[in-house]
Amino acid sequence: MRVVRGCSIALGLSFVLALIGPACSDAAGEEDYGITGPFQDTEPLGKADNAGIPGPLVNTNTSDTQVWSARNQWEDRDTAAAKLAGMAWPANSGLNWDEKYVAWVQSLAKVPGNDTYYDTFQVTTPWGKTVPAPKLECSENAMFLRIAFASWYELPFYMTATDDKGVRVFFGHFGARTATKRYAGTPQYALSYKDYTKDFANKTPAEIAAKWPKDTKLRARGLSGADDVMDYIAAGARAGAYFDEVFLNKRVGYYLLLMLDYFGSMNLANSRNTYNLKPQALRTGDVLVERWQANGIGHTLVAKSVIPLDGGRLQAELVSGSMPRRQPKWDDAVQSKEYFTSEMMGGEGTSYEGDEYVKLGGGLKRWRVTKNVRGYWTNTWMAADESSWISDTDWARLKTRPAEFESILGEVPPEQQRDALLRMISDARSHLKEYPASCSARENREKAFGDLYALAQRAFGQSASDVDTQYRVIDDYVFAPLVYTQSKTCCWNSSTAAMYQIIMDYEQTLQGTCHEPVVFKAAGGGYKTFSDYAAQTGRSLQWKPWTEDEPCAQRGVDTDLEADHAWIPWCTASAGR
Repeated sequence: MRVVRGCSIALGLSFVLALIGPACSDAAGEEDYGITGPFQDTEPLGKADNAGIPGPLVNTNTSDTQVWSARNQWEDRDTAAAKLAGMAWPANSGLNWDEKYVAWVQSLAKVPGNDTYYDTFQVTTPWGKTVPAPKLECSENAMFLRIAFASWYELPFYMTATDDKGVRVFFGHFGARTATKRYAGTPQYALSYKDYTKDFANKTPAEIAAKWPKDTKLRARGLSGADDVMDYIAAGARAGAYFDEVFLNKRVGYYLLLMLDYFGSMNLANSRNTYNLKPQALRTGDVLVERWQANGIGHTLVAKSVIPLDGGRLQAELVSGSMPRRQPKWDDAVQSKEYFTSEMMGGEGTSYEGDEYVKLGGGLKRWRVTKNVRGYWTNTWMAADESSWISDTDWARLKTRPAEFESILGEVPPEQQRDALLRMISDARSHLKEYPASCSARENREKAFGDLYALAQRAFGQSASDVDTQYRVIDDYVFAPLVYTQSKTCCWNSSTAAMYQIIMDYEQTLQGTCHEPVVFKAAGGGYKTFSDYAAQTGRSLQWKPWTEDEPCAQRGVDTDLEADHAWIPWCTASAGR
């Protein structure tokens, strides 16, 4: 049984926070492990969060399920292993492993994305190999980075949740287990898969590259949804092939295929796996979770670069995957600030459904570190971070964080802000050209326009109508924002670029004399206007029927509900040029 999840694209409504179950084996031939999802933990833990709540016993025989050995500890600074030079630190650096994780993520270089309009980063490994970032969903990107580092340097790690029968599960370096035994029929990693790390000890990067072992079974595997194709690794490569390229320990690759399919942003938001962080403590590698509803789509971003500025201010840049899966998109400091200051990051305000954002679990998080505490593996924090923690029920403190980021994150000239907002609008439009049903892209575009209206009035003396006349295009009206919870289009993640072209070709037939565009949304139970035009123009095979690509409580909606918008009519905007 597999899990269906998702995340929004770049700027707004975000990441699937409720995981659902169905699913059979995918095309890559994944086994059925008898897992009873969804995996979830929704309740806040209270004043002490996860502090002191134990996981599995350290002194447990996990020789059959173990993925990697936890020979090092996150606090180590002076052990033989800790003194060695690494991917982003010199020998005798004096850094502990948590600080080295920060250095590694900060060091990952910016590169153009593969066949995309945006920049991403490349991943370095301890063996001198460098590969483009993998194509993943947003929470998957965050988990991949942390798990890769922990496995390479033999550090303890686990994430925990409960299945739909209330059984607490722990997925970590020891495999997939309950407190006392292997969980369900999950793999016996140590018995089933190879770890070649010792075979290449003390070899040079050139020697390792020349004899890199390949696991053909792993290379044939992929993640649920089959949208993880990474042709830049090899023709037809999917996540399994990517993991085979970056892990000498092939067990980690198999573990990630299972882990990423069953854990998502609701587990990252949960205080058993991360903890709420004060804005002033922000650093590279931290996680920002956007939640705007208790169940449904959401977003997870990783702080890719955090640079101190004068006066105690910071410049921060975020990266994030999405759904459908993509290489992580690298947002600049202005775009990133839009995320940090959004009320949907656990701030003030309420959702469409009347839930307080602060109680939905969003906001700035830091990974817990797994330590041996009185003989139990326990997810806790580094000693130096204790004063940076905020209780997950301290609503009054938590909700102030977006406003604090408004002053903490560096300010830029109005012209630069305007250009960044226009880039955000362009990014959303580009996404809609690939996935015209995307509601998050529509919402992101309009949020950026809202910020542009305010900036234009404040800095340039322009009205909202002036902005619409200067910057609106017909696409904005065709792909008007929809209310997610009352629009079935928002669950349709598999719309295509060919469908976008059909939609826009139809719209052009209406524009002999100016005509207000027909909004692309469900109407009368379906999309007949556009599917009929596809058939009339010989493109019926290119028009895909609606599918429930993510959990969709609004699947029975007859006509989608447009969100409020205050733009001037298209005919007025276009005539004013």
